[in-house]
Amino acid sequence: MKRREFLGAAGATLAASALPHTAARAAQWPDKPVKFILPYAPGGATDLVARPWAEMLTKAFNQQFVLEHRGGAGGMIGTEAASKAAADGYTFLLTPNATMTVLPNLRKTPYDPMKSFDPVGRVGDLVTGFVIHPSVGPKTFKEMVEYAKKNPGKLTYGSAGLGTATQMRLEMLKFKAGIDILHVPYRGSADALNDLLPGNVQMMNEINVLPHVKAGKLILLNINHSARNPDFPDTPTLTELGMPDADVPIWYSVWAPAGTPKEIITTFNAKIVELAKGDDMKARLRAINTQAPIQTPEEMRAYLELDSKRNADLIKTANIKLE
Repeated sequence: MKRREFLGAAGATLAASALPHTAARAAQWPDKPVKFILPYAPGGATDLVARPWAEMLTKAFNQQFVLEHRGGAGGMIGTEAASKAAADGYTFLLTPNATMTVLPNLRKTPYDPMKSFDPVGRVGDLVTGFVIHPSVGPKTFKEMVEYAKKNPGKLTYGSAGLGTATQMRLEMLKFKAGIDILHVPYRGSADALNDLLPGNVQMMNEINVLPHVKAGKLILLNINHSARNPDFPDTPTLTELGMPDADVPIWYSVWAPAGTPKEIITTFNAKIVELAKGDDMKARLRAINTQAPIQTPEEMRAYLELDSKRNADLIKTANIKLE
């Protein structure tokens, strides 16, 4: 046998012998703690979405699911770290869509959303909207738009950072309404909220602001979702306010480093779907103004492509650039 043929046959034999071991490990998964990398600072929406999932998955699998925050660069640092993690089923990325469908359309990223990750499961869509500090004056969405037109650049809006989906919501609002609102990026939405409450910035669009709406400290102007928030039934959606196709969905999902065994991803997705259908998880998500759509990994991949195109079109049309 020629040397090349021998090496090829030997390689095939080794690969075949490794398959049963990989399948056996996948069948036992997880047999040690599992890590979620969160690409934003603690206290923001990503943290709020991740915590009930980590707790419920820990109980479901009888293994600890731990959160590791790696914020910075609009979520790029943590996402890159997750893309380079071992594809063994013990490190996953839990992220909003911004790191996957916004940032890569604004700048060169050290990861490719379509090639660096395998989809696992959808874990939450935000059902929130624009809020404004009462000291500004406007109490309705229409009044806010009128105020912004009369006072261009005077309103300031805090986001979780450059290239985030909450920035895209502001950019869509500015484009559709023809208004000028100053964007103020923060390291995370928790930091932005700390400046919103005393009125240092006047507007936000995150789930961590809604408890303060209930407390009367902020005014909710609208809902960026296909339906109203059940906790705020009198607050209209953007479509109801005459702005169809302006919501800019913010959705959270779990991704595995590319090459993670398919058996692990299938098991993980099935458990996410099972928990998402349960009353306990539904109640926990509703408490943070979030809903978890049911999707297979294949459906997630298709939705990722759709959302990336949607954000790319917005970025081009509104001429959005990283500041």
